[in-house]
Amino acid sequence: MRSKIWRFAAGAALATAIAGCSPAPLSTSAGDPSAQRVQAGEDAVVAGLVSRMSLERKVAQLIQPQINSFTAADMERYRFGSYLNGGNGGPYGDEFAPASEWLRLADEMFLASVKPLEGGEPAIPVMWGTDAVHGHTNVVGATIFPHNIALGATGDADLVRRIGAATAVEIEVTGIDWNFSPTVAVARDDRWGRTYESYSENPELVAELGAALVEGQQGVRGSEDYLGTGRVIATAKHFFGDGGTDNGVDQGEVTGDLNALMAIHAVPYPAAIAAGVETIMASFNSINGRKMHGNRALLTDVLRGQMGFDGLVVGDWNGHGQVAGCTVTDCPQSLLAGLDIYMVPDDWKGLMDTLIAQVRDGTIPEERIDEAVTRVLRVKYRAGLLDPDVQRPSQRGVAGRYDLLASPEHRALAREAVAASQVILRNDGVLPLAEGADILVAGMAADNIGIASGGWTLEWQGMTESNDRLFPNATSIWEGLKEATEARGGSATLSPDGSFTNRPDVAVVVFGERPYAEFAGDRKHLGFSDEEGLRLLRQFNSEGVPTVAVFLSGRPLWVNRELNLANAFVASWLPGSEGAGIADILTGAVSARGKLSFSWPNDCTGAPLNRAEGALFPVGYGLATGEISPMPVLGESCSLLDQAGSSVLFGQGRLADSAFAVALRKTGVPADVAALELFRGSPQGTGIAVRGHDRNAQEDSREIAMAAGSAFAIGSNESDARAYRVVYDVPERPAGRITLSLATSGDRGTPIDITQHMAHAAQKGWREMIVTEACAGTLADRALLFSSEAAFTFRIAEVARVEVAEGTGCSF
Repeated sequence: MRSKIWRFAAGAALATAIAGCSPAPLSTSAGDPSAQRVQAGEDAVVAGLVSRMSLERKVAQLIQPQINSFTAADMERYRFGSYLNGGNGGPYGDEFAPASEWLRLADEMFLASVKPLEGGEPAIPVMWGTDAVHGHTNVVGATIFPHNIALGATGDADLVRRIGAATAVEIEVTGIDWNFSPTVAVARDDRWGRTYESYSENPELVAELGAALVEGQQGVRGSEDYLGTGRVIATAKHFFGDGGTDNGVDQGEVTGDLNALMAIHAVPYPAAIAAGVETIMASFNSINGRKMHGNRALLTDVLRGQMGFDGLVVGDWNGHGQVAGCTVTDCPQSLLAGLDIYMVPDDWKGLMDTLIAQVRDGTIPEERIDEAVTRVLRVKYRAGLLDPDVQRPSQRGVAGRYDLLASPEHRALAREAVAASQVILRNDGVLPLAEGADILVAGMAADNIGIASGGWTLEWQGMTESNDRLFPNATSIWEGLKEATEARGGSATLSPDGSFTNRPDVAVVVFGERPYAEFAGDRKHLGFSDEEGLRLLRQFNSEGVPTVAVFLSGRPLWVNRELNLANAFVASWLPGSEGAGIADILTGAVSARGKLSFSWPNDCTGAPLNRAEGALFPVGYGLATGEISPMPVLGESCSLLDQAGSSVLFGQGRLADSAFAVALRKTGVPADVAALELFRGSPQGTGIAVRGHDRNAQEDSREIAMAAGSAFAIGSNESDARAYRVVYDVPERPAGRITLSLATSGDRGTPIDITQHMAHAAQKGWREMIVTEACAGTLADRALLFSSEAAFTFRIAEVARVEVAEGTGCSF
C-alpha cells in the first residue's frame, strides 16, 4: 500500500478507473504521452467520484474541524474531508497521549469516514493534518529537530531534505497523512513572533530549503516512492507575505507595491510548486487592505494562473472569519476567492449548514464547489487514499513502528543539524574548550529541553517544563556537555544559579528566550530584557572566570551587553532535543560552519535590517572553529529596556513569565507542582478543565470548566499592589454560588459572592471586571482566587494588574 500512488486509465478502462486504478509512475514531462495518460486517469477517477456525491458530502470535503470538537460519530454522520489536531490538541483530550493513542484515533476516524453510504454514494476516506513544524513534535517521544531559523543557518538543502524525510516517517508511525509544513515565509522584521519559522530573510535561500523539505516529506514527484511508504503530504505556507507585515505584527497588514512585495515574499512558492507540493495554506495577513483568505486576485489569478499550482488551498485557523463581511460560520467570499478547505476548528456545523444553503440559493455556484472538491480528491488520489484497497492508517507503511520515533538514526540526524546550525559570533580564544578542563554549566535553560525547543513543542506555545516523562528521548545541553567533557578527561558541574565551591576553568552560560508561538511572540523592540544571562556573565566576569555564552532564541536580538561580557558567544537558536550537537561545536569535535541567515541587529529598536549595512553581523557571518574575532566594546544604551514592563499576567493565550496560575484540589491544597501552569493544561484531580478558546485569534483566551467545589488562582510572582482587571465571558448562567477572594499560599482570603454578577454577565459577550481594595481588601502580593460550589464555565481573555485612582470601587 502506498508504494506508488500515481495512477492512469484511458479508453475502455474508464469504468475501472472510477473505482480505482493500477499504479504507474508519473513522468514530469508535459509532452510525455505516459504523463498525459496518468493525468487522464487521475481526472477520470476524481470526476467519477464527484459526479456521484451529494451536495452535503461535497461540502463536507471542504470542512476541516479539530479533534477536540468532534467525535467519530460526527465523522460518520457528516464525512468531513479532513481534520486536524490543534497546537494544544491530543487524542481523546490528552495532549500528552502516547503515540499508540494517536494511531488509534486515526483508525477510528478513518473507519468512520468509509462506512458505506446509502444509494451507492462513494464513501471518501478522510485525511488528518498536523503541524509538525520541527519534527513530529506534538507527540511525546518524537525527534525534536531545530527550528527553521537554525536550519537556515546551515544553508544545507540536503540536510533539510533528510530532516523532511525523517519527520514524514515519524508522522506516518502515528497514522497521520498530512503535514502543515514547511513555512516558507521570508521574515523581514524580527519583531514578528514567527521569525523562527522562517529559514532566512533571503528569499532565494528560503525557496531552496523550503523545496528541499517538500521533497523530503513527499518524495520526488515521478519517483517510485512519491507519497509512498514513509512519506506524507506537505504544505507550503502561508501564501503570501506573512513575513512582511508592517512592524512585524502577526496576522497584520502588508503594504507596498505588489510586484515589489512578490519579488521578496512570493519567491519561495514557484520553487515549492516545482518540487511537487500538494497543498498550500493561505495566510492570515492582508495585502494592501485585503485579507488573503478572500483575495481572489492572489489565491486564484496569481497562485494558479501565473504559478500553475494544481493542488488544494487550505485555510488557516478560522482565517476566513477575518475576511471583510465574514464570520467564522458564514464566508462564501473565501471559497469564491479560491480557498478549497476551510480550517474551522470548532464551528464546523454552522459553516457547513451555511455553505449548503448558499449553494442552494445560488450565492455559491455548484461548479465552484465541484472544483474545490476535485482539488481535495486529487490530492487524496495522489496520496493513495482513493485506492480501492486502501487500508486503515495502522495497516499502512510504517504505522505502529514506534521504534522509529526518535530512532538512533533520526536523533543522529538532529544532532548533525544542531551542530551545523551553531553560529559563533565571538571568540577570543576560549573555543574550542580545552581538553581536561573543569567546566561549570550555568543557566536555567541548560538542562531544560522545553526551553531549548521553543514553540510548537508538545504544546502550541511550547513548554518551560522539562522532565523525562515529556521528553524521554532527548539530551539537554548540559547532558551533552557533561558527556563530552568527561570523555575528554575533564569534569563538568551543573549550577543553574552560577554558584560554585571550586573555581572552574570556564563557565558555559545557557540563556535566552522563553518559548512562544505566533502572535504571542510579537515584540515591540529587539532588546533582550531577560537579565538572567547578563547577571551570570557579570558574576563570572567579576570572578575572573572565562565564559562561553550559549544564546537560545527564535530570532536575532540586541544582546550587546552580553556580547561585551562573554569571551565567546554562540547563537544556538532553538536546537531541540539533541543538546549534544552544541557540545560538538564547543569542544571542536565538529567544525563550526553555521552562518547567519538573518542580519544581527546593532540597536534594539527592531527596525528591519535585512542587509549588511547597519547590521552588527551581516547575513553570512559566522566564525570557524578556533577562529578568533577581535571585537570593540559595543554600545549598551537601549532606552526601550528602561520602560516599564507589561502588567499583563495572562493575555494573547499566554501566561507571562512573571505570573502563575494554580488549580486547587478540593482540600484546598495546591495541585502537584508539575501541573501548576493551569493555562497550559488541565491539572488532574483538581476539578478544573481548561481548553483553548478563540476570541479574536487562535486560542487567544481560555475556557475554564470548574467542577463543583473546585477553585483556581492567578497572580504574579513579583510584588504588586495594583488592582486586577479581568476580561471575561460567561456563556451560561451559574448553577451555584461563585466567589472570588484575594489569597496567598497560606490564606484563601475572605470570599466575595459574585454569583449575581456572573449571572448578569451570562450571554452578554466579553466584559471587564475590576477588583480593587474597595471590595476585596489588601491587594499587595495576593492572587485572584475563583471558587465555585457548582459546575460553572467561563472564559478569560486577559488578566492584568492596573493602576486605578484611589477609592475606585470594584466593578463586574
